[in-house]
This record gives sequence, C-alpha cells and structure tokens, in this order.
Amino acid sequence: MLIAIHKRAGSFSERWIEYCKKNNLNYIEVNAYDNGIVKKLNGVDVFMWHHNNDDSRDTNFANELLFSLSLSGIKTFPNINTTWHFDDKVAQKYLLESIGAPLVPSYVFYTKKDAIEWIEDADFPLVFKLRGGSGSANVKLVRTKNEAEKLISKSFGRGFSQFDRMTHFKYRLGNFKSGKEGVSAVFKGLVRLFIGKNYSNSRPRDKGYIYFQEFLPGNEFDTRVIVIGDKAFAIKRSVRENDFRASGSGIISYERFDIDEKLINIAFEVSEKLNSQSLAYDFVYDQEGNPKIIEISYGFHVSSYDKCPGYWDSKMNWHEGFFNPQEFIISNIIKENHES
Repeated sequence: MLIAIHKRAGSFSERWIEYCKKNNLNYIEVNAYDNGIVKKLNGVDVFMWHHNNDDSRDTNFANELLFSLSLSGIKTFPNINTTWHFDDKVAQKYLLESIGAPLVPSYVFYTKKDAIEWIEDADFPLVFKLRGGSGSANVKLVRTKNEAEKLISKSFGRGFSQFDRMTHFKYRLGNFKSGKEGVSAVFKGLVRLFIGKNYSNSRPRDKGYIYFQEFLPGNEFDTRVIVIGDKAFAIKRSVRENDFRASGSGIISYERFDIDEKLINIAFEVSEKLNSQSLAYDFVYDQEGNPKIIEISYGFHVSSYDKCPGYWDSKMNWHEGFFNPQEFIISNIIKENHES
C-alpha cells in the first residue's frame, strides 16, 4: 500500500507523516497544486489532504480533485461525503434538514423581496452569517428589523468580503486588553484593516443570498463534538466576554463531566447517516433544553484536542487516556483501504 500526503505546515499532514514513519508505512509527499497531480498519483492507494478554507487555492478545487480521484479507485481523506459541504453553512442547512438532524432553525433567501417579506414577521434577535468562515468569523447578532434590512440590502447589492476587517481588528484589540495577546496583535489587526487577507482578496464578494439562524438565548457555552469513525471526543467552549459566540473564544474545558453525552449520541447518529470520515459538530440548546447543531466541519485545529482526557466509542464506552486524533484518521483510512 502506498499513501500520498500533501504536506502543509500546521496541518494534519505533519502528524500523518510521523505516523507513517513510526509504523514503517510506505508514503510519499506530493503537491496537490501540481498541474500533473493526477498522473503523479498513479499507483497510489490513499491520498490525504487537509485542505483549508483560508487558502483560496484549496477552495478553488479541493472537492473537485478529491471527487475525481475517488472515481479512479484511490481512497481519499477527506472523501466527498465528508468534504463537499465544508465551510458552506447553506449547504449544511440543506444536508442536515434532509436527514432530520437537529439543526438550529435556519433560513436562506435568494431574492431581496423574499427576505424583506420574511423579516416582517420574524422574531428578533437573529443571527446573520455568511456561508463561509470559521472561528465565529462572518457572524453577527441582528437585534432589529432595521439592522436586518441593511444587511439584506448589502447582500443583494455590493455584498460582503469574506474577511471582516473591522471585526478582526476589534477582536485583536479585545485580546490585547484582556491580556491574551501582546501589542503585536493590535498592530497586525491594524495592518489587516488596510490590506485584508490573501484568501479574501482573491475571492468574489458574497452576495445574491442571505442566511439567518434563530438566536437561542441563554447559552453561556457551546460543545464541540468530533466524530472520527467509531470514536468521539469533545470540549466545552465558553462564550466570549460581552458576546454570544463561543467558537474561537479560547476558553475551553476538557473535563469529561462537562460534556452532555446526549450530544455524543447525536453526533454518532448523524455521522453514520452522512457516511462521514470525520466531522466536528457545534452544539447549543434551545429554550426547552433540546440540543441543536449550529454547524459542522470536517476539520479542526490540529493540537487543540490533545488535552482531551479520553474518548467515547460508538457504543458509548469511555476510554481513558490522551490520544492523537490525526492518528485515528490515518489508521481508519488504512483500514478502509484494506477492506475494499
């Protein structure tokens, strides 16, 4: 068996390569951006690429390449079931609704007229989101109909950049004031006010649709559950100070007993229905205490889960001890290749 890995600093790839070395597995490093990548993968059994929503090259063609390779018989991570909806909240709305998953009620409109008519009877506040963005990027609390109308006009007018420069600067400034980051972070945020980011500068503005989710009050934290094959692990993330968002806050509890096991069960059930290799779920609760999924993602921060004290298997047995999530991924796809 031969494994091909696209190596990128700070991605899953570094741990995959270490796993191959440690277990004497045959692997090669490849460049997914190479014009001749398909030909260079001749004879490869498994192709692994931790593609990134912050890289415009990846968003341009990752799904197309992975799907094409799968038709040639190569096992890929992520496979198309796992990745096609990545960083696309509108796609996730349709997907989760189609299987009856407990998604936070979500609404998307493709004409200004329909959106304006809908907000006439909507309950505020609402949560506005662009279809792309992670770490609470491109997410705003909309408190009034007037605020919603302005967002709708912009959505069907000039549109939105994928990178909100002012919000990013305020986030950096807030981190500095709270002692989480130094003065260099403020300087970097100030620079971004003027030059943006490469990935957003190279992508078209978001427009021609608008997406809202219901705001579920009273949630002082969310729960991130990650399912990889028959294993699941989780963390609790507290909301930011004077904010409603938990993603990207950095205020994390790894304690097992801070995790509601109902969420683990739901995540396993949804992953099985979606036939996914790896999915991260963000959960909150409605006012009746029912778990609701905010959004999903095939990827997650490389090292943020190293402090998890154990994991659940699909029969809800707890396995105590630290682990390497990226090793779960590569060992699963090796098993998948052997069984095919």
